[in-house]
Amino acid sequence: MRHTRPASTPAAMSELNQSRIVHSLHADGISSRADIARKLNLTAPAVGKLVGRLIDAGIVSETGEMTSGGHGRSIGLKLNAKRYQVIGVKFARSLVQIAVFDIGGHLLSMEELPPVADENVEDCVEEVRGRIRGLLDEDPSIVAIGMAVPGPYLREEGRIAVVTSMQGWRGINFIKEFGKAFRVPTFIEQDARAGAMAESLFDSRIAGSSLAYYLVGEGVGLGVIDQGNPVDGNLGAATEIGHVSIDMNGTACECGNRGCLECYCSAVAIHTLMGRTNQGDHFPGLAAMTHKEACDLLFTMARQGDRTSMALLDQVADYVGYGCVTIVNAYNPAQIIIGDLVAQAGQPLLDRVKSLVSARALPQVRDHTEILLSDLPADATLTGAAAVAANQFLEHPSSLGGMG
Repeated sequence: MRHTRPASTPAAMSELNQSRIVHSLHADGISSRADIARKLNLTAPAVGKLVGRLIDAGIVSETGEMTSGGHGRSIGLKLNAKRYQVIGVKFARSLVQIAVFDIGGHLLSMEELPPVADENVEDCVEEVRGRIRGLLDEDPSIVAIGMAVPGPYLREEGRIAVVTSMQGWRGINFIKEFGKAFRVPTFIEQDARAGAMAESLFDSRIAGSSLAYYLVGEGVGLGVIDQGNPVDGNLGAATEIGHVSIDMNGTACECGNRGCLECYCSAVAIHTLMGRTNQGDHFPGLAAMTHKEACDLLFTMARQGDRTSMALLDQVADYVGYGCVTIVNAYNPAQIIIGDLVAQAGQPLLDRVKSLVSARALPQVRDHTEILLSDLPADATLTGAAAVAANQFLEHPSSLGGMG
């Protein structure tokens, strides 16, 4: 979440404080007016007036009496998360998913488009527009759309600077294609940064305001939230760990560098690695599989004790671990959450990563960094796309919630 700049007019101050109240109810659940006033350092009359507007708009409702901070009984308030919904769209090279969430992050429906190839990227864009319009026609409670796109995403241009293995996406201007295409606003974010926002908003294990979401899927990316603010960089292309070199003489990457982390532990790299070791058709049907299907097969065979699969998984986990070492040393987050396709390898991956971090990262820093697998019910990047939209609702409830 981005901190809101100080309000300069009474109307802006009112909007800011409404946003703070909505954020508070989103984070804490049921609270009383008195609890909110104490937490946000607002006067009781101000909270009463602002809450009244939020109730009139249907964004907040009263729940009945509750015990309030040792000060007797008060009327509870809750955010009407189910009343307002958002669409999340995940673009991940060959994989595109569209889902509907309520603003509390609960998945309501999800559909996956057929696998995308370089030659039909433009057709995919048109299909996404059509499906979103269909959802909007069916459901007037949808207030915003969030999209998560591979990085490095150039925020002002609306384009992706490089997409390894599927350069066709570089020709798409996401702002032009989607920015004003629908009856509700569309917000676009780099995929890993969206994932970090999802973890911050919706994962109950997240404590504090410093975290890193480490996306290891068809690409490799990183989203960092520091003191409540995402690390964006000058063009919106910061924290691109997938294109940090771990071997200056290593595999050539389509970005122009060599030895990029993405070349060794992404789902695309895993699929390629499996192909190189597929002697005697060790992985049946591998050539016809999607990258996701190939990863699922590897992880399943590793869990079943297949030695070749276990060795490959260890190799991949070590590279994921090298990425974590860089994250620990460079960004010093309180928590690193590993998510997306490769995180489906589960505990064996996590154990190997932690072991490598313990051996390689700065001791004084690593000892204060918790490493977790994403625990969100839906994919963190897809949920993150929804979180981008939901956060806009939380920041600007009057504009997206229909308040006058």
